[in-house]
Amino acid sequence: METEMLTIFDDEGIEIGTAPRSEVHKKGYWHQAFHCWFVCSENGIPYIYLQKRSPGKKDYPGLLDITAAGHLLAQETIEDGVREIHEELGIDVSINDLIPLGIIKYCVMKEELDFIDKELAHVYLFQHEGAINEFHLQEEEVSGMVKIEFNSFYEFCFGRRDELDILGFEADSSGQKIELKKTAAREDFVPHEREYYEVIAERIREKLERHFDED
Repeated sequence: METEMLTIFDDEGIEIGTAPRSEVHKKGYWHQAFHCWFVCSENGIPYIYLQKRSPGKKDYPGLLDITAAGHLLAQETIEDGVREIHEELGIDVSINDLIPLGIIKYCVMKEELDFIDKELAHVYLFQHEGAINEFHLQEEEVSGMVKIEFNSFYEFCFGRRDELDILGFEADSSGQKIELKKTAAREDFVPHEREYYEVIAERIREKLERHFDED
């Protein structure tokens, strides 16, 4: 995976070539990523889905994160990013099923690991109409799936609350789905920049009101 080739960009967003993933994160080149947030509605209440990252992941193992996300390889288009949804969650969708939320630039730095992740994230929203147990997770990437009331998640993103009630499942070593129900604190979430969470929450709320009549 560290030898995957990514298209790289300068600070103005101009393409400047390609580089291996390991070099991209070491030198802090801007590169493209695909993010997709799943939402659903139950009894008129909007929910948002988050994945629980596999405990074997190099970065942020076991933490709650974007429903499905990944890097776009050098030879891939934005539309090819939907492969992440099928690979990680076992759900088949096309780019036409998704609602675009725009491109969000953000950076995560871990100096102790010599790691700089500068992403040009192409972000989408998907209205999932199936049950949560329909997700078939990629063991190496994802260990669980949970849902959270969106209004509570929105408040969390803006720092108005520090804990959230989550409900879903976690897969054990044999792949058996075990119910996961707990109160999650801020340290249980991948520490994306607060600005990223705020922008995402605001854009999703806007789309929920416009597309799903959840106002």
